[in-house]
Amino acid sequence: MNAIQRLPRFAPQGWLGLFLVAVCWPLNWTLPGLRTAYLFFPLWLGYSLVVDALVWRRTGASLWTRSHTGFVRLFILSMPAWWLFEIINQRTGNWEYLGANTFTPLEYYALCTLSFSTVMPAVFETAELVRTFRWVRLLPAGARVPDTPRVGLGLLFAGLVMLALTLLWPKIFYPLVWISLVFIFEPMNRRLGRPHFLEWLQHGDWRPVISLSLGALICGFFWEMWNYWSWPQWIYHTPGAQFLHVFEMPLLGYGGYIPFALELFGLKNLLWARGPKLEL
Repeated sequence: MNAIQRLPRFAPQGWLGLFLVAVCWPLNWTLPGLRTAYLFFPLWLGYSLVVDALVWRRTGASLWTRSHTGFVRLFILSMPAWWLFEIINQRTGNWEYLGANTFTPLEYYALCTLSFSTVMPAVFETAELVRTFRWVRLLPAGARVPDTPRVGLGLLFAGLVMLALTLLWPKIFYPLVWISLVFIFEPMNRRLGRPHFLEWLQHGDWRPVISLSLGALICGFFWEMWNYWSWPQWIYHTPGAQFLHVFEMPLLGYGGYIPFALELFGLKNLLWARGPKLEL
């Protein structure tokens, strides 16, 4: 019997996560008042711990078990990462938080920052879980993208143009914000000698891209579902896409989650090159 077979059915962090989800999910939907401002963090901490335990069960290792410190620091790194998108949203105006005006500025920024800390851990944990499935592991090689300075320069130019279009004409080009930052971070990480996608794509290995994209899409479903009966909650303003809603999010809007994970990965490597290595 090998080591993985001797593992218990579920890791301790998974039981803690299940407890947090089981308690915070119904309370987030049923308590009166501003419950989500205080329940968002423990709910998503619980989600991350449950997924971490699933990854550990399937592989014998996980973000938490590989490095407790690295796992915690992902929460810290996630705070400024999402604030970057909040700053861009000041220009695009694609979402707003109903009920936010009931807090003082200090309360608002403190509670938001705590909530934003869960984004990277949730996405990266889910991406690692997606990577454990056999159909992902056995994906054949796809199109190859050369890892050359010329390609990097082209990506950077394209990313800067797309970001400029987004900021100049946000009502028309706002979807480009979810692609532009990937193209900007990728050549920067390449130039600095940090992990980047072209390291895989030059060999036709698209599995890390697929794992991250599906991981964010799965998280997006839970974000939107748990938000639907929350308070405070966010709503969307997406010109040209306000139809076929799945919870508050227009169906087309879920497409933004796919490159969003790639942006998080690029930003993590840019800001914290020696952070925990993801098994993608």
